[in-house]
Parts: sequence; C-alpha cells; structure tokens
Amino acid sequence: MLELFLFAILSACSSTQNNTSPSAGNGAVGSGGNEMGAAGSSALGNGGSPVGGSAGAGVGGSAASGGSAGTAATAGGATGLGGMPTGGAGAGGSSNGGLLSATPPMGWNSWNKFESAVSETVIKQIADVMVSSGMKDAGYEYVNIDDTWQASTRDAGGKLQADATRFAGGIQALADYVHGQGLKLGIYSDRGSTTCAGMPGSGGHETDDAATFAAWGVDYLKYDNCNADSATMQVDYTAMGKALKASGRPIVYSICGWGFYDWEPSLGQLWRTTTDIGDTWDVDGHSILSLLDINGTTDLAAAASPGHWNDPDMLEVGNGGMTDTEYRSHFSLWAMMAAPLIAGNDLRTMTSATKDILTNSDVIAVDQDPLGKQGVPLNPSSTLEVWSKPLSGTATYAVVLLNRTDTAADISVTFSDLGITSGMVSARDLWSHTDLGPLSGSYTASAVPSHGVAMLEVTGM
Repeated sequence: MLELFLFAILSACSSTQNNTSPSAGNGAVGSGGNEMGAAGSSALGNGGSPVGGSAGAGVGGSAASGGSAGTAATAGGATGLGGMPTGGAGAGGSSNGGLLSATPPMGWNSWNKFESAVSETVIKQIADVMVSSGMKDAGYEYVNIDDTWQASTRDAGGKLQADATRFAGGIQALADYVHGQGLKLGIYSDRGSTTCAGMPGSGGHETDDAATFAAWGVDYLKYDNCNADSATMQVDYTAMGKALKASGRPIVYSICGWGFYDWEPSLGQLWRTTTDIGDTWDVDGHSILSLLDINGTTDLAAAASPGHWNDPDMLEVGNGGMTDTEYRSHFSLWAMMAAPLIAGNDLRTMTSATKDILTNSDVIAVDQDPLGKQGVPLNPSSTLEVWSKPLSGTATYAVVLLNRTDTAADISVTFSDLGITSGMVSARDLWSHTDLGPLSGSYTASAVPSHGVAMLEVTGM
C-alpha cells in the first residue's frame, strides 16, 4: 500500500487560525486491522482500528437503526462491513452494504456565504430552496450549520445550547423542519476548548455533546481543530468518533484537521486535507488550484473508497469571486476527486448559470460513482493537464482536460494512457450533454478556454 503523507496546513476550517500545528502522521493506510467483513481482511484501518466497528458477519449494524446485524447483506469482502459504521449504525441491504456515506456527501454549508450571520430563518429558507430549485432531486441532502450557532456559554447543566436570538426555536425544532423537507441537518463543533469563532468547544465534553446532537436529530458533524493541543489531536478526534458511535444515531463524521493523517479513515467518513478554500482561482494558498494540487495526488487518492473521502473543502460556486468558466472547472475537478459536494453559496439568489453548474447530473454522477475511486492527473503540470477517474463499468473513465493557462488551448487525451486497450471508444461530453461518437486512439478538445475544462466520460468498445 502507498504510504500517505501529511500536508501541513496553516489556517482553520472556519474563520480563524489557531495555535496548533499538525504533526506528521505515520504508517500507511491499510497497515493492518480486522475491519472489512466477517473474515477480518485488511482494509482502511490503522493497527487494528476498525472502520466499521467490530468485525461481524454481514453489514446490518445495530437493531435500532439497521435491523439485526449480519442479516442484511453478504458477510465478508468489500461489501460486508461488519458491525456499526463509524458515526452510528447503518441500515443494511444497500448496494454498498449500508455503509454511511457510501458516496461522497452532498449538501450545503453556511460558512462561506453567511459566517456568523447564520440563523434558523436562513437555514429554513435554504432547505426550502434546496427542494424547490431541484438541488434535492440532484442529490443534495445535508443542510449544515457551521460555527456561531451556539450560545456563548453552556447551560446550567453543562450542555451546549443554541444562540437564543438567531436560533430561538432551538436545534431540535430546526432539525424537525429540515427533516420534514426530506433533507438532513448538519452541525459544527470543535475539539478544542472553544471553536474557531470563540464559541464553546467540545473538548472534554465529547460524550455529552454527541448525545445532545443525537437527541436533537443531527445527521452530520463537522469537527474542527482550533484552540487545542496538537499533541492530543488523534486522541481528541478518536474520543468524538467513539462518542458518535455510542450515541445510537447514524451521524456522518467530518474530521476537519487541516491535513491528512493515516488514522483518520478509521474514524470518519471524510477528512479535510487542505486549508480553507477561498473564492479565487489562483491567488494564494486558499485558491482552487492550490487546494487541487494538495488533494489531487496519487498518495491521497489511495485513501478514498466508499465511506471514506478526502475533503478539499466546500464549494465556492456562485459566490462571485470567479467566472462561471472557473466555477465549472471547480465543480468538475471536485467531482473528479470524489470530493464531498457541499455548496457554499446563497441558494436563494443563485443565477441560472450557478444552478446549472451545481445540478449538472452528468458531472454529479462522476462524483457519486459507486466505485468510489478518486481521480488524479496523468500529467501533473502548471499548464495543461489531463485528469482520469476510473468509473464503475468495464473500461470506463471520466476525463477532465484542464487549461491552467491564461489563453485558450487545444488539449488532447490518448486513450491508452487511461488504460483502454480497445481500438475504439464511445465518449460523452458531460457539459454539453452530447455524445461524441466512436473515437479511435485519442481525442482533442479544441480551444479549451483559459481556466476552463472539457469533461468526458469514455468507455472502451
């Protein structure tokens, strides 16, 4: 197995930098363990830490939320995750064995657009528009509240509580509203004493806070890395992971540790590999290209699999800092990396162009492909790049031709470089939604715009 390296990251997952500096993880993904299936074959674990709970026959999880363990799917192998998935028990019998986040999570997060101005009114309106705009039908599921939802202090019993002005109805009532729309609610906390914005953190309160989130009906936790000791990072994230599992509710665990560590896949469904994203193409360390270069590597790609996703941060599509061409590239590349597709714009006022980007079913299908492979560039370059992502199906690949330069350019892909050895291929342009017809040998996209992409699905014939 490939050994994965930590990328040291400078800023926090929400707004402010903190006083920790991630230290390098050691060991390789898949260094042992008994996590996959009844037989205990080696998988994405670290020294015996199971991804899906203790190994047992089948997949079903706990009786409370998935039926009797081991009766819903085949024991052993890649589809037989025994016991309870990290974050809670999953219902057995799905095509991915009841695995929590079997495909990358899709949804919306409040931070990029609203920061501390988030409120229950905003969350309800976003949930409404997610349904009315067609985003729910396109696969978007989670409505996630980021930092500053909390009151500045815990209640008299030591419990987290919502800001009494902006969330007057409380989180449980808000979760009920979101669930009523057929969606799920996500929330935010931090492993430190305080969050990145200075609100009460969950450090030392993991069991109580996980139980509180479960009681409220929360479905997703983004867990940040501010104001905490770097020496206790793995211990702290493990404590919350165990607390979520013990809560009895399936809660997606999003580890926001600002870099990859080899123990993260044994704890969460997704983990931040980068600094915070910025609404820029190529200006600084927060730009689309900067995060792409961090996340889109062969080493990190080896960690991605159904239920386990590298997270290069939320989408900036529609926030106004880039062109629609750049946003189309941003969305295409996140799909190629099997990244979570978490929108961060104001859905209530998005343009038709933004909506068309966020709801492109052909591109979303690449991100959500059940094979769960992350794409990588075949020719890492500062100018013209060819990206390839294996898809389910025989000899089928997604391809992105990326123009990093400031002028339009022709970009070619040779099909044998993808691993297709047949003489002819079928191909589909995923942005024009047109079939390109049988092709032989290679394909050239003409005049790919500056900072733009051409995106194809290619299948050997």
